[in-house]
Amino acid sequence: MEAKGTKAAATLVLAGDIGGTKTDLAVFSSARGVRAPLAQASFASRRYPSLEALVREFLSGIDLEVDRAGFGVAGPVTGGRATITNLPWVMEEQTLARELGIPCVRLFNDLQAVAAAVPLLADDDLHTLSPGRAAAGGAIAVIAPGTGLGEAYLLWCGDGYRAFPSQGGHASFAPADARQAGLLAHLRQRFAHVSCERVCSGMGFPNIFDFLKAREGFEVPGWLAERLAAAEDPMPVIVAAALDEERPCRLCREALETFVAILGAEAGNLALKIMATGGVYLGGGIPRRILPALLAGPFLEAFRRKGRMRPLLEEMPVHVILNPKAALLGAAGRTMDAGRTPPGSR
Repeated sequence: MEAKGTKAAATLVLAGDIGGTKTDLAVFSSARGVRAPLAQASFASRRYPSLEALVREFLSGIDLEVDRAGFGVAGPVTGGRATITNLPWVMEEQTLARELGIPCVRLFNDLQAVAAAVPLLADDDLHTLSPGRAAAGGAIAVIAPGTGLGEAYLLWCGDGYRAFPSQGGHASFAPADARQAGLLAHLRQRFAHVSCERVCSGMGFPNIFDFLKAREGFEVPGWLAERLAAAEDPMPVIVAAALDEERPCRLCREALETFVAILGAEAGNLALKIMATGGVYLGGGIPRRILPALLAGPFLEAFRRKGRMRPLLEEMPVHVILNPKAALLGAAGRTMDAGRTPPGSR
């Protein structure tokens, strides 16, 4: 944990990116902006009984009096109340404000926070997959495969962009070819509803791997079987084996290519639904990890393969967000802007 300086005359904002595994917190000054935190720290979420307990520990170690707080939460937020999948916390804005002694506290979806970061990102925060031609004031799509699949979007509201949440990752998976149709049939034997998240996320990646192994007869090399048996999370092992040029694994490469094609198709679906002429941004941890596959694989072809709408999609810029703190930046920017955010855009 680090602290830099003391309270300035400007508004001090506490921002948080709250996840089931890790929570990132930082304090920002409106005078210095979101690029220069006054204090910041990361915490293992499961070590704490509540968000209040975690935030109290953070604030007790710094000499800063916070005026406002905003937390991006990995889950839906309704009526100022939120829960997180795989974490037994219930968060309420009024309770947080009272318990922490902070006058104003806001909760919002974590992908809404990532989306809010897009206007704040610098060129070196991005890797462009397709430059396209961004339309001034055009809608912007954000899709982020991480543990789950998050989707959000930004709309121009006259004085700037506003970020809006979505639960689009839970919409039904639509296969784009025969292999994906087989994957859907395979997963229907296990799940009553096969969402896109089931095949386009960290939790979904092993579903593709298992399908190719079981239904298409791919063999698992002995060395890979040993690594998978020892791993808590199989996805990084599969991705590393897929991208390993010295000891390539065909099964892992096929799984990664299938994943990339599904991600491209879903990104194209989202882009069409909101007319993302302002661009499409890939967030979350997975796109950064699989960037070589996004550059060389079928992502853009799957993104653009929308029949008569192909020319429209070819014009849309597509970027990968490289900054791992994007959600924290967005939470800070959104909270600083809370005083002039129009009603209904929270």
